[in-house]
Amino acid sequence: MGHGPWRAYHTCASTAFAQSIDKLKQMKVATTDLNIPVVPQEGKNANAIRENLKRVRLPAGFKIDLFAIVPDARHMAIAPSTNMLFVGTRKTTVWAVTDRNSDGVADEVKSFAPSLKFSNPNGVCWTKDGFLIVAEHNRVLNFPAAEFFYEGPDVAVIEVVPQGQLIPVEEESYNHGARTCRIGPDGQLYITLGQPHNVQPRDKLDLYTKTGIGGIVRMNAFDGSKREVYATGVRNSVGQDFNPKDGTLWFTDNQTDGMGDDIPAGEINRITKAGQFFGYPWKQGKTRITDHGYDKDPLPANITDPQVYMDAHAADLGMTFYTGKSFPAKYQGGIFSAQHGSWNRTKPIGARVLFTSLKADGTADKTEVFADGWLDDNTGTYRGRPVDVAVMKDGSLLVSDDYAGAIYRITYTAP
Repeated sequence: MGHGPWRAYHTCASTAFAQSIDKLKQMKVATTDLNIPVVPQEGKNANAIRENLKRVRLPAGFKIDLFAIVPDARHMAIAPSTNMLFVGTRKTTVWAVTDRNSDGVADEVKSFAPSLKFSNPNGVCWTKDGFLIVAEHNRVLNFPAAEFFYEGPDVAVIEVVPQGQLIPVEEESYNHGARTCRIGPDGQLYITLGQPHNVQPRDKLDLYTKTGIGGIVRMNAFDGSKREVYATGVRNSVGQDFNPKDGTLWFTDNQTDGMGDDIPAGEINRITKAGQFFGYPWKQGKTRITDHGYDKDPLPANITDPQVYMDAHAADLGMTFYTGKSFPAKYQGGIFSAQHGSWNRTKPIGARVLFTSLKADGTADKTEVFADGWLDDNTGTYRGRPVDVAVMKDGSLLVSDDYAGAIYRITYTAP
């Protein structure tokens, strides 16, 4: 493996929680209960969710089914070698979801590393050699061979970024604290850092530019070294993925609230080199931002405009490049993205999965609705709120839903 994953990284924290992580870093027992409760996968709740899925509209030949009951399911990381995945939440749990008999439905859902109390462990991703990264609100952990050693409550762990060192502690907020992560073609770890305000005040601009808040940072995935700010001018990205064809990093961005139903537009952006600036807080979508008088400033130079302008306030979150082969050719190499749905719009919008095709030069072409129906058109009531999308090894597409507490699986059979 070559990275020294079993080396203990020591901290001087004295709380019981810190003692637990120190024990795990040294491969010592941190808990006495070896039994981890499992989440029931059948019953009234599962049946009700299956009934709701009958409302979901898909293109011809596609089918959606319930894959797993996963409370608060957010971002997903498909395991490299087994029929399982890890699922982040905005609470205190990371879920291990396993399809033991390979029938396309999860058999077991249980908490991962329960002796560690996670804090908003939304972001999960894999290194190329099978280490699971968990990006919390203000800490980053790395778990060697997690898919093979998740059965018990105690697992080996590397502290990539200790608690309180991903962002300055004084910038911790309940607002925009969900991170996402990806490993780039360079082997570095990329993490999105949403800025915690609706629109950041001017006295925060220098700090945020320096630390990467309101942008994306990258670092060594095992010790947090070589940290640098990769992109700036982002409000709150909660989704990113690398295009395997050209290595460019794409990310979603959430819109400024309080400017009206139809502005600013949501965004999917493309990074072609380190250091690009995406316009915030002076501009978002095609709209100048009025808070704190940013619209009175000259527009900064060198703004990289979005590849895709989405409907305002649909809350574009997770995204993935479709690397499978089981969907029709038009979807191969394109982007699936999840819209969580609006919370502050006169007429709700979102709660759907979109597809964006790419041109031959690697830029975005057309965006269309791929799956919708979680938002009841008649009542404006959400029956689900998609968060993330992930491609399984068989080419099927998983969709997480933190409102229903479920993961869905979309498959294709030629009509």
